[in-house]
Amino acid sequence: MPITVLVVDDQALIRAGLTALLRAAPDIEVVGEAKDGEEAMAQAAALRPDVILMDIRMPGVGGITATKRILATGSPARILVLTTFDLDDYVYEALSAGAAGFVLKEIEPARLLAAIHTVATGDTLFAPTVTRRLIEAYLHQQSPPGPTPAHDLGCLTAREREVLQLVGTGIGNAEIAQRLVVSEGTVKTHLNRVMTKLDLSSRAQAVVTAYETGLVVARSTGNGIPRRPPPQH
Repeated sequence: MPITVLVVDDQALIRAGLTALLRAAPDIEVVGEAKDGEEAMAQAAALRPDVILMDIRMPGVGGITATKRILATGSPARILVLTTFDLDDYVYEALSAGAAGFVLKEIEPARLLAAIHTVATGDTLFAPTVTRRLIEAYLHQQSPPGPTPAHDLGCLTAREREVLQLVGTGIGNAEIAQRLVVSEGTVKTHLNRVMTKLDLSSRAQAVVTAYETGLVVARSTGNGIPRRPPPQH
């Protein structure tokens, strides 16, 4: 069965371009379009798409608010947020809201299609290098506090904390499995347990939690470009 997608963007030309691109893909079906967050919420409820391609900045109800409200209804939709490099401050909010991931508006068509497939299957965050750059750049500026009561890691085993830390760096399950010398299935099992214990609904929220609790710390290279901390052994 094709992946059903709802396209949300306030600019008609961009919306039309995205729709045309997705409709040309044999295994993707565009079931609707929306020009703002309010329309997106109504369409999501009526159409129940597999994936929602959500713009962030829109008049009226924006993409982040719409993401929160859609997911709060229990919608199974995976929300893929559209952003640009000059909107780093929105990335953390989008992930906290429960977005499955995000893509840059300048993304190549083939990569966008791959990203939609990735989030549709509930798999790892795509483009780890972009994920790290955007999240770390934002958190480096904001300097979030350490562990919060809502994210007490005391319930996690040492291996689960290790998996959460590596997830926070933006790498996928395959690379985590290589680093820990375990199977990819074992990594998924540990991550599922982490998400259950911490009441997280998506891998994106696990990334945010890793930063909020201090498991991963955004550090500067000295030239203004954040870098990932060295792997823990």
